[in-house]
Amino acid sequence: MALFPIISTTRGRAGVAALLAALVLPVAPAAALPAAAPQPSAAPQPADRPHPVCEPHAELRQALRTFTVRDRITGAVVLVNHANTTAPCGSWTEHAGTADRSSGRPMTATDRLRAGSVTKTFTATVVLQLAAEHRLALDAPVDRYLPGVIRRNGYDGRHITVRQLLRHTSGLPDYLDAPEWEHPERLRYRHFEPRELAARALDLPRPSGAWHYATTNYLLAGMIIREVTGHAPEAEITRRVIRPIGLRDTYWPGDDTRIRGPHSRSYFTAEDGRLTDGTAWNTTFGGVGGALVSSPADLSRFISALFDGRLLPAAQLAEMRRTVAADPDRLWPGARYGLGLISSPLRCGGRWWGHAGTVPGGHRALTAVGPGGRTVAVALNEVPATLQAEEDFLDVVQTAFCTDPPSRATPSIEGKRQ
Repeated sequence: MALFPIISTTRGRAGVAALLAALVLPVAPAAALPAAAPQPSAAPQPADRPHPVCEPHAELRQALRTFTVRDRITGAVVLVNHANTTAPCGSWTEHAGTADRSSGRPMTATDRLRAGSVTKTFTATVVLQLAAEHRLALDAPVDRYLPGVIRRNGYDGRHITVRQLLRHTSGLPDYLDAPEWEHPERLRYRHFEPRELAARALDLPRPSGAWHYATTNYLLAGMIIREVTGHAPEAEITRRVIRPIGLRDTYWPGDDTRIRGPHSRSYFTAEDGRLTDGTAWNTTFGGVGGALVSSPADLSRFISALFDGRLLPAAQLAEMRRTVAADPDRLWPGARYGLGLISSPLRCGGRWWGHAGTVPGGHRALTAVGPGGRTVAVALNEVPATLQAEEDFLDVVQTAFCTDPPSRATPSIEGKRQ
């Protein structure tokens, strides 16, 4: 059985796949622990400034209630920003469940979490910036930048392009499909190097199909960034993306197994069937394909900056949005993949564009932009373990994009964030 493959072990080979294009861990259903009832909250506002309190958004609140009560997901929060509106409740959050089972503290949109494969969109953005600067070519062979690195077991970097890496059409396997990753918690505190992981991937059989999601592709993209710039890809992503748009909660943890600052705990089902705290984890295994720590608020700022042209010229953003059909068994029907971007149809018309990610300790993040510039960011601290739960997660995302903003209630004052 392959792990982290974007496919639920509960779904067979048809229907909706387990979210998302990420480092996805198939897990057993969680132990029967009570989930807290959802509690709506107003969107984050500047400290000490009066702001409107928005009435609970009934449809989104109910979608979250279903997700945390029926599916027994520990906690979830959704941040919605409705662009191009002067409505007082054009930005709002809804949350359900708890960020910490010990304290019962609610989820918030400013809590940090492990963003998983949302990291891939950051990495793709820097590769496209370098393409815009004519420092690399998307259709050049990988071997031009990493000579001899892919040259084994029938794999040949002379016939794989940079574009194919970013789009997951390289034909390379995912190192996370190797047998040792069947029990990722056994590797929880181990340090990994990108070259080590990429080399391990080349030992694996060639995957079938034209599109195959593999974090291997993004570790190689990071290695190309290093070769082209002379700097670590994490440093380049920080310099070119994280700092310029002011993402104060987004950082590379390196070998630090903790999450710094305010954050939600995360939970996973261990081999003995117990629901276990998975917050502490060495995520060097994800590298620039999945290691970032961020927050829903920061991820919303990032996807907005990407699509309003602050990070890429129009030509490169257009390249990013050129998609191919994704394997519905590894994403879901109708999903397409560009250069570090997922595109998915909305029931209310149009499509959302963004990415999502899941890490084995239990965190899942999603950030996306839809028609009219509305952005949605979602954070979970436990991975859905059933087909029904995955469908309910998709429904939360659809509901966040397809419903009107809530109405205004009474003014309130929020204290400073501690």
